Amino acid sequence: MELLYTLESLRNGLFDKFFTYITILGEEGALLLVVMLVYWCINKKQGLYILYLGLLNSGINACLKLVFRIPRPWVKDSDFTIVEAARGEATGYSFPSGHTQNAAAYLGGIARLSKNKILKAFIIMLILLVALSRMYLGVHTPVDVGVSLVIGLLFVFIAYPFFNQREDKIHWAFAFLIFILLLSVLFIEFYHFPQDVDLANLSNGKKNIYLTLGASLGMVLTYYIDKRYIKFDTKAVWWVQMIKLVVGIALVMGFRIFSKEPLLKLCNGSEIANGIRYFSMMIIAGILWPLSFKWLNKLSNKNN
Repeated sequence: MELLYTLESLRNGLFDKFFTYITILGEEGALLLVVMLVYWCINKKQGLYILYLGLLNSGINACLKLVFRIPRPWVKDSDFTIVEAARGEATGYSFPSGHTQNAAAYLGGIARLSKNKILKAFIIMLILLVALSRMYLGVHTPVDVGVSLVIGLLFVFIAYPFFNQREDKIHWAFAFLIFILLLSVLFIEFYHFPQDVDLANLSNGKKNIYLTLGASLGMVLTYYIDKRYIKFDTKAVWWVQMIKLVVGIALVMGFRIFSKEPLLKLCNGSEIANGIRYFSMMIIAGILWPLSFKWLNKLSNKNN
């Protein structure tokens, strides 16, 4: 806690705002935006690699939080304060840091794909800033972020060969992901947690595991359907790329927001609703919206 108290003493309005914005890079929304940009407009396999890293690390992180059940710094030490703007996203248990692991995974994946040394260095700096932001904001300890960095970056290198070599290797990567997530579901459904377990943190962990499983199943399904039937091209004129991004992001993120409550009601509050929601998001992003890309490209060819 000594380092956290030192960082607490350095807080001011400018640093608070800076690190509050930096920490957003570790959130789910940032990952989704990057994946949609890369998958629709740059390179499908690279987009899958980045998404895969995000989903794998999200599932592992959620499971580890429930295994260790370490409380947040301000819970362990009632005299310690946090930057209040960070409280809303500081859900679940403390160890390991979800934001840090997510940033290390998907940003690390981008760095691994890039051949530009300056871009690599910039991305590494961003990852370290996200890790620092979690401690500055007071929501994680050095151990939380340190372990998360190691796990996230480790899978960047483990997963890379499966997406960079022969096509059939991707199947093994998908199988490993689904296997890990199914084990996680068995754990949260059948493990007898102690009576003093924090119910809010337990619920948050279950939600994250189910939504990650749903998104992963959706990702795998869209990969095979696109490979066999859709086969959309990421190349397009600039204004078509803009339409793909703006409308596509609106569709996916809009569904993410507005389907949450109806699906929870339909499933009687079960966390399975989050799995269905994220599975559907992947179907929209990977199948339904890309069906329009050929038409958009034909439209651009007519105008040219």
